[in-house]
Amino acid sequence: MRASGLVIGFLLGGLGLLVSCQTDYADLPTYSKERRLLQVVVETPAGTNHEQHFDPETHKFQPMRQAGVERVVEFLPFPGNYGFIPGTRSAEASASTFQPLQALVLAETQPAGTILEVMPIGLVLLDVDGALEQVILAVPARPGQRILPDVTDWTTLQRRYPAVRQALGVWFQHRSPSNAVRIAGWKDEKFAEQQIKAQLQ
Repeated sequence: MRASGLVIGFLLGGLGLLVSCQTDYADLPTYSKERRLLQVVVETPAGTNHEQHFDPETHKFQPMRQAGVERVVEFLPFPGNYGFIPGTRSAEASASTFQPLQALVLAETQPAGTILEVMPIGLVLLDVDGALEQVILAVPARPGQRILPDVTDWTTLQRRYPAVRQALGVWFQHRSPSNAVRIAGWKDEKFAEQQIKAQLQ
């Protein structure tokens, strides 16, 4: 009887330790320590219409809300894993808000909270109701996780999969009917890397 009580106490203690050791995604380094590769924290998995964001105060992934209602993409679902690059601050963000640089990782669906090592392959410039937004386009650094074989740069993506750019453009323009979205431009991986470095905190 005493042994079972010790086991239960140990399990409950371990559970409490796990709960208290939540990952603070907002404080992760921009680049992985071992391999020095860019990291992206997945907020909204590929294939869902329910947009989420990481709340640095609660350390939880919360549904995006618009006018108090959960935001659901009324178009095709997310074409990749949407998330943020830790340790960056978007050029549009104020000093007091948590608004890191956004990224779309072209890969099979990953759960919210997954930390992916990625390679930036480009950047899309969006004009959203007159405000310029940047989204880094990336692929997993590990070849086994890629859905677009051999794509590690913008030129290869354009040459081997030209329809990807068109499909992403249509998706970005239609994902939010309440906002007027225009594609302001597409940039290559070198420009994307420059923007990441320029927006490091």
